[in-house]
Amino acid sequence: MSDVTAVENLVDKHRLLKKEIAKVIVGQEEVIDQILLSIFSGGHALLIGVPGLAKTLMVNTIAQALGLNFKRIQFTPDLLPADLIGTMIYNQKNGDFEVKKGPIFANVVLADEINRAPAKVQSALLEAMQEKTVTIGDTSYKLDRPFLVLATQNPVEQEGTYGLPEAQIDRFMLKVKVNYPTPEEELEVMRRMANMTFHPELNKLLTKEDIFNIREEVNQVTISDSLEKYIIDLVFATRNPKAHGLDEEAYYMQFGASPRASINLNLAAKAIAFFNQRDYVLPEDIKEIAPDVLNHRIILNYEAEADGVTTEQIIEKLLNKIPINH
Repeated sequence: MSDVTAVENLVDKHRLLKKEIAKVIVGQEEVIDQILLSIFSGGHALLIGVPGLAKTLMVNTIAQALGLNFKRIQFTPDLLPADLIGTMIYNQKNGDFEVKKGPIFANVVLADEINRAPAKVQSALLEAMQEKTVTIGDTSYKLDRPFLVLATQNPVEQEGTYGLPEAQIDRFMLKVKVNYPTPEEELEVMRRMANMTFHPELNKLLTKEDIFNIREEVNQVTISDSLEKYIIDLVFATRNPKAHGLDEEAYYMQFGASPRASINLNLAAKAIAFFNQRDYVLPEDIKEIAPDVLNHRIILNYEAEADGVTTEQIIEKLLNKIPINH
């Protein structure tokens, strides 16, 4: 790692950042940790939760505390790719076409109810998420850095929705479940939000340079050969469970995780190690984040649905059965 004092300063800023976010958001510490982990690992996150759990407020608050440009896009069935990335507009004054950039040109883009947009819009988002560029007319434009897509999806209401393409789901580093608050947390939420004068001022605690510095420090965290092999074994067990002695799990699994799962597991585990002030990855780091990296990349079959088997249960068995060979 770099200079110890500089690293400690970045970790302290991260700790203070979470306290700043808590001025607005009650609870949801795990969700906030996972969103920040995505930001500091250069990935995107898919937030799954019913309406009313403050997903939009949470993302906006995080963007404010980081001093990042934030745009919210409400995905609807009539949304067009141009509404997302922008388009060419004819300027009558100079008799030429000009580029009008869309809301995708922001640091943090909230794709609200992403599964309500049709396939053409989903395709337009793919290039932005993977290549960090968009094409308007014949020209490609680089997106602002850092660039992060945080998408929300309602797991209950399916009317008027489109299934997300597997290629797009795979581009999300993490799938994060946003749960209901505890009674104590909801009491505090009610007290805050029922007070119409509640408008806390957020301090900007990190700069873009800090974010890039943290990413560089995360990149320098070491991971042993045995743990790299462990990640590969986990991912390959999702593709060929029988070869790893997982005959029961194989009965329920249709498709396994892609190579992006291996990459994201590696990156996320390094980020967890960094924020725990370690310059090396432990097996616990991988096991902690594996469910959020793998749960949207494993496709189960109809037998699993009929028997009530979930991806979370499959992943738990994988983590229990796949050994770490030192």
